[in-house]
Amino acid sequence: MFYTGGKRSENGLIQRVGLATSHDLIVWDKHPNNPLIEADPRWYEMLNFNTWRDESWRDPFVFRLDDGIYHALICARANDGPADGRGVIAHAQSANLLDWEVLPPVMTPGDFAQMEVPQVSEIGGRYYLLFCTSKADFSAARHAHDDQPAVTGTHYLVADQPLGPYHYLTDEFLAGDRLGSLYAGKLIQDAKRQWQFIAFRNMTEDGIFAGEIIDPIPVGVEPNGRLLLQL
Repeated sequence: MFYTGGKRSENGLIQRVGLATSHDLIVWDKHPNNPLIEADPRWYEMLNFNTWRDESWRDPFVFRLDDGIYHALICARANDGPADGRGVIAHAQSANLLDWEVLPPVMTPGDFAQMEVPQVSEIGGRYYLLFCTSKADFSAARHAHDDQPAVTGTHYLVADQPLGPYHYLTDEFLAGDRLGSLYAGKLIQDAKRQWQFIAFRNMTEDGIFAGEIIDPIPVGVEPNGRLLLQL
């Protein structure tokens, strides 16, 4: 299990990725060499209160490709550009899950201050990179080219390869609204291998915190690759 951690001595301001292992999924042991993955200043922003409130390096999504190499996609911030648009999905790779090489991001920054909870899924020969963000984290550049109101929720990028480069297919979120009803959305497959969307229900229609996991919502794919929730 890969997880995000912070030190009390740093007030939790610098995020790092650690590893824990278990033989029964109940008792977990932290790896003695933690943290295993840390932000690399060649590509990623370190702690700098002039640009952001913390050193973002969290929400690791780890997967293995057919060549046996493991890859981690991580919520991070680029080390250059306007402060409100530095959100990126960072990339690291490993042959053994213990020794990691940090690499450049899999997409170009500019639209958001942060891009949380990444996930990659292959659907119909395309690779979809889901992430979440808040309406408060839309950059000025994003507002300038997006004629839709800012929303909070789950968005996605698309690529022809699992490691990108990823790009936006549409400005429209997969699931987003002004209230931020849903967050941390994921794509899953049911017993019939049909794609479903599942997410954290953040707020009720009355703006009250819910803290629930929603029932799966079927996902459709248009010919151009656009994803649609079949509500």
